[in-house]
Parts: sequence; C-alpha cells; structure tokens
Amino acid sequence: MGQDEIDRKILRQLQRDCDVSLDTLGHDVGLSRNACWRRIKQMQEAGLIRKRVALLEAQKLDLGLTVYIQVRAEKHTATWSEAFARAMRAIPEITGVFRMSGDLDYLIRAHVSDMTGYDRLYQKMIADVSMADVSASFVMESIKDTTELPL
Repeated sequence: MGQDEIDRKILRQLQRDCDVSLDTLGHDVGLSRNACWRRIKQMQEAGLIRKRVALLEAQKLDLGLTVYIQVRAEKHTATWSEAFARAMRAIPEITGVFRMSGDLDYLIRAHVSDMTGYDRLYQKMIADVSMADVSASFVMESIKDTTELPL
C-alpha cells in the first residue's frame, strides 16, 4: 500500500498518541472524522499499523534496569534455533530478541528490577537452552528511547 502525505501525517500522530480523537486527528491532517477512520482502517488491514499499545514507565513498575544481552549460539542448527526462540519468547522480562550479523548471534533486550532480577533472568535463560557465550551490558542512561519510526 502506497502512502500519501496525509497517511504519513496520520501515522506520525498515531505514533505519538494513538488515543487522539478522530475529530482532533481529522482536524490536524485536514480530513473529516470518517475519512480519517477509513484511512486508519485501510492501513490496519494492509499491516502498516500492527497494533495499538500503551507505553508503560518501567521505573515506576520496578523494572528500571534495562539490559542488553549478547548471546553466541552453542550450535548453528535449526533445532537449536527453534529451541532458543521458544525459550526466549516464554520469558516475560525479555522484550526483544534479534538475530544479528557479525560476531554475536543474538541481541536480547530485557527489563528487570535490579542485578538480582538480572541473575534470575540469566538463570532462566541458561536453564532452558544451552548457549556458547552470554554477556550483558546494563543501560546507565537512556538518551533516546522511542517507538516512533521516521516518516
């Protein structure tokens, strides 16, 4: 689906605040409420809008330590990869798992309460699947953290 400038305006606004009323959104992008709704519906059906969510404040939920975990696979087989993916999806503290190019195989983003929370996460990870190497880096300061894509 090709987007025009109005679609991009709608998407930019929804990325900032998906709770905005259709009346306000329509006014901001120069469309009626119904025209806005139709465009949003089309973009959802086309898969441009994957889902609408609330972004929570991790610190206030006692999940203030963000950790990036680098993993090297024990084996490079389909069986190992499937077991790894299944195990990582089952751990709620893990919020992102990415298969990478280069020296490491996977980069994992997780949110935990503190170092003790990280140790519990680490123990879950290694109990479920064998890995050649696991190392972690802890976020000390978040300079930019956004879900908005540049449109």
